[in-house]
Parts: sequence; structure tokens; C-alpha cells
Amino acid sequence: MRIKTVFISVAVALFVQCLSAQQQAKSNYSTLIAESVIKNNPQVWTTDFQKTPKWGYVEGLVCLSLQQLSEHSRNDKYSNYVKETYTDLLIDAAGTIKGYNMETFRLDDINSGKILFALYKKTKQERYLKAIETLRDQLKKQPRVAEGGFWHKKVYPNQMWLDGLYMGLPFYAQYAAVFKDPSAFDDITNQLLLAQKHLKDPKTGLYYHGWDASKSVYWANPETGLSKNFWGRGVGWLYMALIDVLEYLPHDHKNYAKVALMFQDLSKDLIRVQDKDSGVWFQVLDYPKREGNYLESTGSIMFAYGLCKGMELGVLDASYLKPARSAYKGIFKNFVKEAKNGTLEITSCCAGAGLGPADNLVRNGTYEYYISEAVRSNDGKAIGPLIMTCIMAENNPKWGMNN
Repeated sequence: MRIKTVFISVAVALFVQCLSAQQQAKSNYSTLIAESVIKNNPQVWTTDFQKTPKWGYVEGLVCLSLQQLSEHSRNDKYSNYVKETYTDLLIDAAGTIKGYNMETFRLDDINSGKILFALYKKTKQERYLKAIETLRDQLKKQPRVAEGGFWHKKVYPNQMWLDGLYMGLPFYAQYAAVFKDPSAFDDITNQLLLAQKHLKDPKTGLYYHGWDASKSVYWANPETGLSKNFWGRGVGWLYMALIDVLEYLPHDHKNYAKVALMFQDLSKDLIRVQDKDSGVWFQVLDYPKREGNYLESTGSIMFAYGLCKGMELGVLDASYLKPARSAYKGIFKNFVKEAKNGTLEITSCCAGAGLGPADNLVRNGTYEYYISEAVRSNDGKAIGPLIMTCIMAENNPKWGMNN
């Protein structure tokens, strides 16, 4: 696969001492980004800018992409990096997850569980299975709104967030598929459809960041319980959750067609708000011309991921190739550059955003709040989805993403 001229210098900087000229020509974006991650982060847990190792959703997202890259490249280097500098630091011989506390009921803690399936399959070590079962046990006990959706966390009572749908449901679906628990798919799909019922805006087709079923928290509309805006990465979490669940959801399940249509409809509405000049998306999706809004990388990458995986799984048809290609090329044009140390730098990443809790009046869901949150480079929430998107582009050269 050819590499764009603009990236040749990066490839040389990364590999000149260890790759031949022929190998350099075969290098690809997924590998370049992964090598950048390793060079910048000798321990993978630092990809979320932490000072000590912790069990976190960002690290899990990066690790999942690196596991997929090992399979894609047939190179255990990346999966070994995950095992040695993340999972085996945080999961002891008894399967206890260091620092994990189920009683907080953080859906964020579930996400890293996805990397344990491959480790258990490969090693058969019981500690990985024990950790998987611990996380599954959390979902059994997770507090729910009256209609059945998981609370995002214990500190957010009666609240469903788009973020939480991604953190919990793809793991739940993979567990159901691997360990033959078909009844779980009823619960999983009902929660997605509940989000569609309450969080989707009928005018734009976009989804609000959060819904308070009690309609009592300060940031929520007192009539609907909804937050105020369409945050790009929030919708990105939902978009990835839908397609990742569809990967495991049996096609003959009673709700498969409904969830697939939910994903297809969101795809159409995301393309509608895709910036036609850049190919990417804004931090607040529906205000492209408003002062302070900016092209944001993590949400844009998540949308590219969803478009590519939708096509790869056959949930989206070939008509989506043009916007997917525009997004992919736009990501590299607008957000990816060569850093001073010769690595690839992913810029314009929103560091984080949330709603409340009740004693935090800053995270109020307003437009001004979303555009004021910190912006940084090389956030794991960009790295992971971008590596996975690059893998799909490289596995499907007919798409012409890298031409």
C-alpha cells in the first residue's frame, strides 16, 4: 500500500534504524500510529496522561486497537505491549483488578474488559476469566432507571449518558456471544432502543448527551430530562456502541433490524452535519458557524470508524463510501501531523466533557461549556478509534482510503 508523500518523512524517522527501504514502503498508518504510541508511552497506561497505573476506559480503548493491530499485522509486539504494560500490572494472579471498586458502579470500568477476551482465549489463564466475570457481575447489579437502562455511575442517579452505552454494552454483547447467553441480547438491545426513545432529537436525528429520568438534576430540561446540546464525541460513543453491538448481535434476533435501522438513520444524520470543506465534524455538531466552535478530532474519528465498520459488516451500503473516504482523508489532513520527535501527533482532541454531578455546576451541558473544555494532542480517545479505522481501511484497499 502506498503512503502519502507527506508521511514518508515520518516513516523514516520512526523506522530508519530498524527497517529496510523495502519494509518502509510497506509501512501503513495503523503501524505508524502504534509505533508513535509506544515511543511516547513506554507504559501503555500513560496514554490517559495518568501518573500511576489505573483500570480505565481510555487505556482499554487504546489496548483494544493494539490487540487488533497485532492480529492485522501478525505481529505480537503490540498485544505483548498491552499485556506487559497494562493488564498484567493491574490484574493479579487471583484475577483481582487493582483499584477497581464495583460499588461505584462506573460503566467506564467495564470498557477495558473487552481486551480480556482475547487474552483469555490465547493464554487460558483463569485470572482473565475471573476479571471478566467480575465485570459481568457489575452489570448484573448495575442500578437502572425505571425503564431498564443502566445508570451511568452511582454518582449520576437515574441518568443515562451516551458515553455509558459504549462503556457497557459492547462488552455485554461480546460476553453474551462468547459465553452463550442469548437472553442478554434482549437487555442490550432494549437499552439502545430506550436511548433512541428518550435521547434522540426528532428534528435533527442527533442525540443529546444525557437524559435524567427523574428530570431533577440542574442541567436537565425539567419537561424532558434532556441535556442541552449535541456533543460530537458523545454521539461518537453511541455510534461506536451501535455498530460494535451489531457485530455480535445475531441477525435473527427480534431487535436486530431495529438496532441496524437506528445505526443507519444516525449515519444519514451525521453525514448531513459533516463539514463539507474539511470532511470532519465540529465539537458541537449543529453549530458549525457559531463563535468558538472548532473541528474536533475524537468525535470525527469515531464517526469515520462507524462508517467504515458499518460498511465492513454490511450494515451500510456502498453509498457511504464517499463520506467515509472524505472523513478519513480529512482526519489526516486536519488533525495528524509530524511531531518534533518524529512521531505522529493527533491534534484537536477534546480532553473530556460530562454533565454534573449535582454539586458541579460547571459541567452544565451548555454550548459555552463544551467549547471551553481543554483541548490536547494524542488523547487515547483519538488514538484507539483511529488505529482501528486505519486497520479497516488497510483491510479494504478497494475503498481507496489511502490513495
